[in-house]
Amino acid sequence: MANVVLITGVSRYLGGRFASALSKDSSIERIVGIDVVPPPHSIGRAEFVRADIRNPMIGRIITQAKVDTVVHMNVLATPTAAGGRVSQKEINVIGTMQLLAACQKATSVKRLVVKSTAAIYGSSPRDPALFTEDTGPKTMPTSGFGKDSVEVEGYVRGFSRRRPDAEITLLRFANVIGPGIKTAMTDYFSLPILPVPMGFDARLQFVHEDDATAAMLLAVRGPAVQIVNIAGDGIITVTQAAAMVGRPAVPIPFGAAYLGSLVRRAGLADFSTDQLSFLSYGRGLDTTRMREVMKFTPRHTTREAFLDFADHVPPVLPGADTAASLLGRAAGSALQSAGGLAGRIRQVAG
Repeated sequence: MANVVLITGVSRYLGGRFASALSKDSSIERIVGIDVVPPPHSIGRAEFVRADIRNPMIGRIITQAKVDTVVHMNVLATPTAAGGRVSQKEINVIGTMQLLAACQKATSVKRLVVKSTAAIYGSSPRDPALFTEDTGPKTMPTSGFGKDSVEVEGYVRGFSRRRPDAEITLLRFANVIGPGIKTAMTDYFSLPILPVPMGFDARLQFVHEDDATAAMLLAVRGPAVQIVNIAGDGIITVTQAAAMVGRPAVPIPFGAAYLGSLVRRAGLADFSTDQLSFLSYGRGLDTTRMREVMKFTPRHTTREAFLDFADHVPPVLPGADTAASLLGRAAGSALQSAGGLAGRIRQVAG
């Protein structure tokens, strides 16, 4: 039973929501929230400590507070949030290494809960219909958040071998979505027009931000379950999602590198190559273990989660139809540069 809980990434949106929700549990004696910047939102009764998990000082915090449960939520999904790709990788990989080294030395730590991601499975045309927790990726993530998360999970497995007495729960979340969270996916589906890879209509699976918080709470309160996929029931496709947010989807007959350049140069979404492969091939998760072992059932299906997000997306700006027409014509010519297309999208969004 958790008594003293330490949460990393408490100044992030989901970290703050989780801290606030956990604060309502009177059986938790003390909650310590760690981050490098003060939280811009309520974190309930959690005590905020300004600290960097890359710094060995994290070990002293764990020891002095006699932390028995560590909840690691500080693996950053976008380089923008970290101040660049170099900082993102340092926080995600080096930070996790330092945190787990501190947990290994602290005999008070009895449970580790890690918020991971389904991005570790990658996205490719050779993927199975549904990934189980035991299915390896057909194409390993090569950059960004997915690649970092593969390394993070490797460190967690190493920690488990060195501390067999510590309980482990690692949750691989589908893309989290909802009215409040901001991610690369929510940025993309908020664009006035949606450039999509021509010839593809990827399968998408989401988990609502409320269900993500509820799953993390159960991971702290319930029995340890090792690795579990977390996702809402069902799937939707990219074109269905575009219709739900009322955005025109414009096929672009270029590779992921071109599409990524287009979106990034427009300054409207922070996408890695792996995320753009996801828009081409999608991904499906088997959630049998979530229901039967973890005993968790999300309240929202994938469609319901996305619709809740869509209900809070600002309406399409005037001129989006014109920009979509321009983009469609330009897409037919390989001579049109990504910078020119990005400028037109930026004009519409501005």
